[in-house]
Amino acid sequence: MARRAAGAVVPHGDDFSFVSPLVKYVLFFFNMLFWMISMVMVAVGVYARLLKHAEAAMACLAVDPAILLIVVGVLMFLITFCGCIGSLRENICLLQTFSVCLTVVFLLQLAAGVLGFVFSDKARGKVSEIINGAIVHYRDDLDLQNLIDFGQKEFSCCGGVSYKDWSQNMYFNCTADNPSRERCSVPFSCCLQAADEAVINTMCGQGMQAMNYLEASEFIYTNGCIDKLVNWIHSNLFLLGGIALGLAIPQLVGILLSQILVNQIKDQIKLQLYNQQHRADPWY
Repeated sequence: MARRAAGAVVPHGDDFSFVSPLVKYVLFFFNMLFWMISMVMVAVGVYARLLKHAEAAMACLAVDPAILLIVVGVLMFLITFCGCIGSLRENICLLQTFSVCLTVVFLLQLAAGVLGFVFSDKARGKVSEIINGAIVHYRDDLDLQNLIDFGQKEFSCCGGVSYKDWSQNMYFNCTADNPSRERCSVPFSCCLQAADEAVINTMCGQGMQAMNYLEASEFIYTNGCIDKLVNWIHSNLFLLGGIALGLAIPQLVGILLSQILVNQIKDQIKLQLYNQQHRADPWY
């Protein structure tokens, strides 16, 4: 019998497969889980958008939490769809698409974190711009309003730089010609609340912008949310690092499993071609 050339594929039986069922189905169920999560995110985002008045929804499009939910959900849906179908059907093209997209997302997150740290002043300016935009549209979007109220109560702050930032909102604007009943006011979430206060006074911020800092500080939080947010980030770096790691690990696991499965599928294709070429060989 002729000696087999070095590096030749070692023949196996027809039932043998290089593709590991464990890798294949772990990747499939991994993607299926995030696929279902993405569908829930899109459904919730679409439902939230449909509940809003058309004009108000278009006015605050850039700061709408529902839009962010829809965009993230659609991207996650498309990426995990490729991973799901690619792993189930052992499709190299879909698996490579899944792997590349997940790698791009991971690198973008990494770049955003590094750039945010290196260019902290510009990042702070961007955050300030987003907060000011949210203040302007506070009354236009109930979801945005609830998000701002939650943030101000959670961080014990009011406005972006100070409580007077609320003058940017047309309802809270403190100019003399503003006919609004909320003129020179701030949202109730800016107010200092007693621990035993059972009923929230939603009018507690009435006329607070007309007061100076010392007077207003007896009734509301006068410090802005940007400084509070920066201080919170500095105080919780380990927590944020843990969250970042928790987001990175599933992405890296997905990339690793998809590449392993792609290599196994390629080996299986080589084996099938080898068996087909040598099936009629009398020396095989």
